[in-house]
Amino acid sequence: MSALESDAYREFRRDLHRHPEPAWREFYTTARIVEELRKRDLTALHVGRDALATDDRMNVPDDAELAEWEQRARDAGADPEVVDELSGGYTGCVAVVERGDGPVIGLRVDIDALPIRESEDGDHAPVTEGFRSEHEGFMHACGHDAHATMGLGTLDAVLDSDFAGTLKVFFQPGEEQVAGGKPMAESGHLDDVDYLYAVHVGLDHPSGEVVCGVDGFLAVRHILAEFTGEPSHAGARPEQGRNAVQAMAAAVQNLYAIPRHADGPTRVNAGLVGGGTATNIVPEESFIEGELRGATTELAAYMSEHADRILESAAAMHDCEVDVATKGEAPSATSDDALAGIVGAVAGDVAGVTNVVDSADLGGSEDATFLMRRVQENGGLACYVGVGTDHPGGHHTSTFDVVEGDIAVGIDVLSGAILRAAESRP
Repeated sequence: MSALESDAYREFRRDLHRHPEPAWREFYTTARIVEELRKRDLTALHVGRDALATDDRMNVPDDAELAEWEQRARDAGADPEVVDELSGGYTGCVAVVERGDGPVIGLRVDIDALPIRESEDGDHAPVTEGFRSEHEGFMHACGHDAHATMGLGTLDAVLDSDFAGTLKVFFQPGEEQVAGGKPMAESGHLDDVDYLYAVHVGLDHPSGEVVCGVDGFLAVRHILAEFTGEPSHAGARPEQGRNAVQAMAAAVQNLYAIPRHADGPTRVNAGLVGGGTATNIVPEESFIEGELRGATTELAAYMSEHADRILESAAAMHDCEVDVATKGEAPSATSDDALAGIVGAVAGDVAGVTNVVDSADLGGSEDATFLMRRVQENGGLACYVGVGTDHPGGHHTSTFDVVEGDIAVGIDVLSGAILRAAESRP
C-alpha cells in the first residue's frame, strides 16, 4: 500500500467491506468515515442533512427498513451520536480542507453496497482473510469500500503536502440506485468547485492500468410502474374484473418495441415484473421495475417520453390505472481533457502504474455525472478516473474483490492530480 499508514487503510477498507450497506442505509459506513475524518485537521465536515439537498433524495426505504439498518449500525459499534445525525436515511458526508489562496478542487467517492450474497469459496480473499460481509445478502461487489478508502487516503496526502487552495471530498451515498448523486450535486457544496475528480476501481482494466478520463456514460432513469385494476372470480365473473397483469404484459411488450434512435444507442429493460394473488382471481395489481438509458441525456429523455406514453396507454387499454415513479436517474457527462491530461502526466510516475490510457468508455451509468455537470455548468472542469485492478469476478458478482495494493495506486494518482491541478490551474 501507500507509505501513508498502509495497515490503517487496509483495516479501514476491510471494516467497510464487512459492513456493506445499500442506498440511504449507509449508517455504519458514514459513521466510520466520520470517525476517521474527525481525527484529521479539517476546516469543516458536513454530515447527513448538511451534505445533501434533502428534498432531492430518491428511492428512500420506508421507516421500518431504515430503523432496522440503523440498529445494525449501532450493534456493530457505530458512534451513536453520528447515527443519530443520519437518522431517516440522510447518509453521506463532505470533508473540507482550506489551505489559503488557490482553486477549489473536489473529489467524489461513492460508499454504498449491493444486494448480493458474497461468495463463501475458499479462494475468495475476504473469506480467507476474514473480512467477508457480515450482512448476509449484501456485499461490496463494486469496490465502493476501496473508493471510500481512496477518498480518505487522498485527503491525508493533500493534508501532508504544501497544497494551496481548498479540497472537498464528497463521500456520496446511493450510487448503485443512481439516487444519491443529485441530492449531493444540489447541496450547494459543488457551487464553488473549480475542478472535480471522480474515481472508480476496476471497470475491467487490469492492475497497473490507469484511465485518465472515462467517457461513454449512459444517461439513465429507473422507474417503478404500479398498475391497479379490479379483482373478480376468474371463472364465475371474469367480465367484472380489470386485469392489471394484462396491462402490465402489454406494457412490457411495447416498451421493448420503442424505436431505436439515429442519434445514438438506447436501452430499455423491464428487469423485475410481477402481480396477481391466485390462479382463480383476476389480478388487481401488478408492477414493472425497469430502466431506460441513452447515450446522451436527450436520448434517455426520448426513451422516457415513449415509455411514459406506453405505460399510460397499456393501462387504459385494459381499463386500469398506473402510477409511474422515478426511483433513480443520472445524466450523461464527458470528462474534460485538461483534467484528464493532468492525470496522465502524474500517473506515469506513480509506483505500480504500468500503463496509462487516455480515455475509455464506461458503457454504463453513474450518478457522479450529476456532480460533474454541476461543476461544468458553473464554468469548472470535471474528470472521471479509472484505476485498474485484477478483480477475480466481474462487477456486481459474488466473487468481486480488489487487489488492495491498487488502492494505494489510486491514492497516489488522485492526490498527485489534485496537487498538480492546484499548481497549474488548467
